[in-house]
Amino acid sequence: MRGRRSVLYIPTAAALALLVAGCGGGARQDAHEPSASYQLEITHAGFSGKQAIARQSQFELQVRNTGSQTVPNVAVTVDSFNYTSNFAELAADKRPIWVIEQGPGAIAKPPVESQEVSPPGGGQTAYVNTWALGALAAGKTQTFRWKVVPVKSGTYTVTYSVAAGLAGKSKAKLASGAPAQGHVTVAIASAPPLTHVDPKTGKVVSGAFPTTP
Repeated sequence: MRGRRSVLYIPTAAALALLVAGCGGGARQDAHEPSASYQLEITHAGFSGKQAIARQSQFELQVRNTGSQTVPNVAVTVDSFNYTSNFAELAADKRPIWVIEQGPGAIAKPPVESQEVSPPGGGQTAYVNTWALGALAAGKTQTFRWKVVPVKSGTYTVTYSVAAGLAGKSKAKLASGAPAQGHVTVAIASAPPLTHVDPKTGKVVSGAFPTTP
């Protein structure tokens, strides 16, 4: 009885090209992003320099288009909301310094199901630590705002950079030609400051509640 012969199929270059094209499922992500530079200005970077654990704070960044062309998709990357832990056998070595309660962008109404694992804010992208708020016309300003809660005490430098697109082809620069980026330094106390309610005004004020002799 003759045995069966096995046939080795070697695809041609044309077949491989069709296979790759089929796996892509569409055009490249950067297909419509122009290769150009856009002039931006960081008009405001606000983050309290003195914070305390468990007390909500807000990081606000305002970006203005000082050029003559519309920026395709203004985006901000913040690389310092987390730190790298050296503790042994961690499944993930990234740990939060600030927990993001709400990121830039509009909140879906009603909230989407993924809100439980992803902070609200329509500016989230698939890129790590990057938020985008769409096109920015010449002369207009866009505000990025993060509501965060510090969870680790210490002094940290928060770095941020602005881009004109997500694919890396549209570049953002300042009027000087330098990259559109910056940093702020923040000190986080291990305990929130003492406060109390003033019985005369009903307002929360700093310090311990005064005791009568």
